[in-house]
Amino acid sequence: MRKILVLKRQWIGFGCWSTLYILFSVWMENLWMLLGLVVLTDIFLTRFIPWGRWKKSKHPKVREVLEWVDDIVFALLAVYLINLFVFQNYQIPSSSLEKTLLVGDYLFVSKLSYGPRVPNTPISFPLVQNTIPFFNCKSYLDWPEWGYKRVKGTGTLKRNDIVVFNFPAGDTVALNMTNPDYYTLLAEHGRETIFADKRRFGEVIYRPVDKRENYVKRCVGMPGDSLEIVDNQLFINGMAAKNPEKLQFNYYVETDGSVLTEEQFRLLEVSRSDRNLLSANTGYHQLLAYLGFKPDQAGRFNPVYCMPLTAKALETVKKIPTVRQVKIEKDEWSRVYPIDYRTGWTRDNFGPIRIPQKGVTITLDERNLALYSRCIRNYEHNTLEITPEGQILINGRPETAYTFRYDYYFMMGDNRHNSADSRSWGFVPEDHIVGKPILIWLSIDKDRNLFNGGIRWNRMFRTVHAD
Repeated sequence: MRKILVLKRQWIGFGCWSTLYILFSVWMENLWMLLGLVVLTDIFLTRFIPWGRWKKSKHPKVREVLEWVDDIVFALLAVYLINLFVFQNYQIPSSSLEKTLLVGDYLFVSKLSYGPRVPNTPISFPLVQNTIPFFNCKSYLDWPEWGYKRVKGTGTLKRNDIVVFNFPAGDTVALNMTNPDYYTLLAEHGRETIFADKRRFGEVIYRPVDKRENYVKRCVGMPGDSLEIVDNQLFINGMAAKNPEKLQFNYYVETDGSVLTEEQFRLLEVSRSDRNLLSANTGYHQLLAYLGFKPDQAGRFNPVYCMPLTAKALETVKKIPTVRQVKIEKDEWSRVYPIDYRTGWTRDNFGPIRIPQKGVTITLDERNLALYSRCIRNYEHNTLEITPEGQILINGRPETAYTFRYDYYFMMGDNRHNSADSRSWGFVPEDHIVGKPILIWLSIDKDRNLFNGGIRWNRMFRTVHAD
């Protein structure tokens, strides 16, 4: 009777696990995975391999240690699979999406929303992106490295979605200077300088797509869109786009001589790191004079702050009795995409530019090569050369046109003047899309004591909405 019960329990276990495994294999669209049923058959039924032999050890300490190892391995495997295919934790590190998402927000990012990717680097340590803490070494093995494949999800990426993605310009990294990105460093210093000065720039390494740093931005441009920014207003296909409710720009705020109080800054929702008192630094006096602010006879300026404000905060600051004038920050010097081609574009006036779309063919000329060479070479893995005679070679063959194999997206932050986004480093390929933030499970205000407003209780367990 006992033997019958054992056999019954084995068949039930085999039936449950094999059903789940078959469904997972079908979802992954990889029938070769069904060979794993042989292993499940042996674990539950035939038992040719003594999988649990350690449980029969005569030494209690050995059994205890191996039980811990067994539990830890199972937990790591479960966490690894959940992190790859269901959701992962993400912390907002910068202010580029404030006030929609705040620095110190901890998010659950759904991989199912757009469909999880099959990992490019399947052998890696769970819960870390590319470097194991303390050991300061890679968290993954370079081999095997698989190509791009995304399985079916519960939805598709839509305009104005907030999206987590792998940093496109993070394929090559100078380890001692990760900001700005390698390609900006290349334009500023040259390849020979970067590789020669190891102390300053560090080793230069390559990272696979899924091991590049995670960024979070708003998707404002879809594949095939024509995008343009005119005086900070975004236009899509010739029409003004609806601005996010909490969109921010930087403003210069001059007072009558008094400084803004902590209460006023909190009313404006300006964090301490964003309270830049320019007039206190003589290095900014020439800039302030250029912007039209007047010093007194002794050459001193009234307090002038540079800080990001929403439309609501802008109206509030104008009503503060001690504020004399407010001016929006103009951009005349920023380096924008493509960094090695003069377009005359700035952060505030950018484009027009056409976002690449899968299956669309472009003519190859000087301008298109500047705009799309990274897509052709870095993201779609072709060789691209221009001969001394001006002939364009793709994979060694002369070409006058190119057809894109991926869809691309244009990402921007809601804190428009404090966001390194697609205006700086270009398009985001579809294979770089990680997932969609769905829930804020913790929010910590770095400007306050943990027991005095440091935890933003009103943000905890709030769902993340596009607007």
